[in-house]
Amino acid sequence: MDIEIARTFLAIMDCGNFVGAAQQLNLTQSTISLRVRNLEDTLGRALFVRNKSGATPTSAGILFQKYALTLVKTWEQARQEVSLPDEFSGVLTIGGQLTLWDNLILKWIPWMQSAVPDFAIRAEVGLSEGLMRRLSDGLLDIGVMYSPLSRPGMVIEELFNETLVLVSSDKKCRNVGEDGYVYVDWGPDFRANYSAAFPDLSAPALTVSHAPLGLQHILENGGSGYFPLRFVNSHVKKNQLFLVPKSPTFSRPAYVVYFADRTDEEYKTAIQGLKYIVSVNSENS
Repeated sequence: MDIEIARTFLAIMDCGNFVGAAQQLNLTQSTISLRVRNLEDTLGRALFVRNKSGATPTSAGILFQKYALTLVKTWEQARQEVSLPDEFSGVLTIGGQLTLWDNLILKWIPWMQSAVPDFAIRAEVGLSEGLMRRLSDGLLDIGVMYSPLSRPGMVIEELFNETLVLVSSDKKCRNVGEDGYVYVDWGPDFRANYSAAFPDLSAPALTVSHAPLGLQHILENGGSGYFPLRFVNSHVKKNQLFLVPKSPTFSRPAYVVYFADRTDEEYKTAIQGLKYIVSVNSENS
């Protein structure tokens, strides 16, 4: 079976419609429709019910999803491992959001290299949506992110909880939304809690979806914004930024996402290593 057809099927399941899948895969909608039609002809069953609201999977479509995931994942593992140098017996690919690298992934990599020296490691950066898509496509073995989405065959486990605090380049800042305020979009949970805490606040002049970009802007141009405490702690110690007193804080859990059916010891060790790094950081914080 063509792996790209399996990817197309999974993209439709992910987006809920053919248009979104076409955008995600950078293909025309007619190509998406043709691939699905060929797949349905091969299987002899309809996989989607098309309607104005999108594409709803049939019972056959729901059943086929786990096999499509397995097909894509197996192909990607084979493609990566066949290309490995002889000194490595396997490869493990991890992806994480950039704000989780310094506190977790950068410390996990040398730990993993010491624990499983015959395994090569590939590390990637992305946002939650993209990381989940790459997990579904078999391009990642493990994902570390803030806003995972439930997927068949995947385990979502909380690693730790971030504390988002309001910091400012101005020591005299006392309120959210003052001149130079940068709204960092930390996801749907943060948006809901933020709106509840500041129901009357007007729309911000600047919104960013990438926290490092927002922090860099504040450091270079002045302003304030919500960031994880550990992310800005070094700047606070240097008096480059200041915690805004009496401002509300918000919790933001970080998760590890991995495959439930992986039983190899190296994979289990990788997951355990992430939890160990978190525990050591907690003890030293």
